[in-house]
Amino acid sequence: MLVLEPIVHETIWGGPRLTPLTTTGETQIGHLYSVYARKELSNKILNGVHAGKTLQEVRPDFPLTIALTEADKDLSLQVHPDDEAAQKLEHLARGKRESWYFLEAPKSGKLVNGCRLKDMEVIRKHVAENDYEGVLDYLPVTVGDYVFVEPGTLHAISAGSLVYEIEQGADFTYRFYDYDRVDAQGRKRELHTEKALACLHPELKSVVRQYQEGSPIVEATYATQLHHDLNSYENKQDKDVCFTFLKGQGTADGVELRPGMTVILSPGEKISELEAREAMSAWLTI
Repeated sequence: MLVLEPIVHETIWGGPRLTPLTTTGETQIGHLYSVYARKELSNKILNGVHAGKTLQEVRPDFPLTIALTEADKDLSLQVHPDDEAAQKLEHLARGKRESWYFLEAPKSGKLVNGCRLKDMEVIRKHVAENDYEGVLDYLPVTVGDYVFVEPGTLHAISAGSLVYEIEQGADFTYRFYDYDRVDAQGRKRELHTEKALACLHPELKSVVRQYQEGSPIVEATYATQLHHDLNSYENKQDKDVCFTFLKGQGTADGVELRPGMTVILSPGEKISELEAREAMSAWLTI
């Protein structure tokens, strides 16, 4: 098994709710990455023969990214490319798929979910006039809801949200609009409006689903399963499982677990010392 040290990522829209889960004290945290393996950034392994190495060194380009994500402010409007668009626009094999499990709901009770308009020429006209509100549709969400974002869907998490987030595929997104915000240096973040429009499917919308105890939610490329009140966890899949600790306490291979940490378990491996009030397991289905 691999016990991973989370990575703190501060953002323009992040907040302080994840600060108690860290040892470094940042107060504007957008992502607490519990699984992240890229050449430029990767989790440190805390246990076993690989202790001190990074996940990228041991499992290069591990295909899942998992984070706790806090939106103290609205996130930018985004579109993820599907596989065809990723190949055409970025020369990459896969686009990006992601899901959210809501640990805390947005203050507004809703998130941005697709387009109310279906005609691309009309959408382009609204964008040219800086009238994004005329394009957007919304989805009501609350604590415990699960939402999958199909590539090509216009989407954004709203202020107040705290989610378990899982991504599979390319590590990029196209920023459609960012509310003209500026960072601490007075700079606006880069937009990718034309690429976002090129891969937008205005007919796509997400739906809310609920986990059923003991049953996973299965997407085309990954599956997730919510767990409550575990004293132990064994990987009974025939592939690696990412077990993410959400609430409670525990120990894995001598390492104390805190919320926001993930353990990657090979088939048959087991965590025996748990008092997990809530946890999530995830694995590839491809």
